[in-house]
Amino acid sequence: MTTEVLCIGQAVVDCITRGVEDDPFGRGKTRAASITLNLGGDAVNESFVLASLGRKAGLMCAVGDDLAGRFVVNEATRRGLDTAGVSIVTGIATPVANMFVKLDGSRSSVTSAASILPGYVPSADHVRACISEGARIVSFASLFRAPLDQPEVVCSLIRAAHESGAIVCADTKIPTFRKMDLDDLAPVLPMIDYIFPNETEAAFLTGVEERTGTSEAESSDDYRKMADTLLRRGIGHVVIKTGEKGCYAASREEHFTVPALQVPVVDTTGAGDNLVAGFMHALLAGRSFRECCEAGILTAAASVQHLGATD
Repeated sequence: MTTEVLCIGQAVVDCITRGVEDDPFGRGKTRAASITLNLGGDAVNESFVLASLGRKAGLMCAVGDDLAGRFVVNEATRRGLDTAGVSIVTGIATPVANMFVKLDGSRSSVTSAASILPGYVPSADHVRACISEGARIVSFASLFRAPLDQPEVVCSLIRAAHESGAIVCADTKIPTFRKMDLDDLAPVLPMIDYIFPNETEAAFLTGVEERTGTSEAESSDDYRKMADTLLRRGIGHVVIKTGEKGCYAASREEHFTVPALQVPVVDTTGAGDNLVAGFMHALLAGRSFRECCEAGILTAAASVQHLGATD
């Protein structure tokens, strides 16, 4: 089956520690409910979820020639992904992240400079080749983080995807080791059809801060301002992921919210990536903007009920 969605971005191995106790022995030693290794990174998560939904997904990322890198490649192959865009780069380390998950599902994380991926540049020619062979969507799954944190590289890739006729989706992150903002991407922002920041990322990108301790109506007004700012930059559609509240969606024709489903929460890791994958799955099926958002919320709700982003 021809690749339908090409996912570009991060591949990470997550060490997920859930339910850490506060030094129960009083000797600097502690224990946790579980400690597991899971694959993560936005491009991996999106492509794996799309595959589980029956879509043919391609993965475009870089890993090191190390144990973690082989874990990524082997699992991607096992799940039936197109791995022609996965580069195994000698001299870099596959990023590994520590994830700490509380029993209520909330989380924090620690990353290292390995996530910079020095020397790796995704190929615009590979993007064009995938589209020429039938890919309909190109997802920039970790925009503003390596390998999508160098303006000239990102502009080249987005331009290649748009000019080759693909739908361009962009899931965003807060920059860490390299700094980039919307102004750096101004020439290609009108080429982005759908953008998916969470509320923190939307505030960072637009300069519109979400007010804390406000009413639902006031929060919605803040999200509208964020969305309108992004629309004025030329982006086609905006979906702001608002966690336990669901999402706020906007285009030039409509603004609406889709509430989150009330489900038991085990781990929120990768919930946003699941939302984007579910959205793209529905988009490929020709669903409306609202229906795509509803599909994304459904996929995210399924993901938070287990540990890790893709299992």
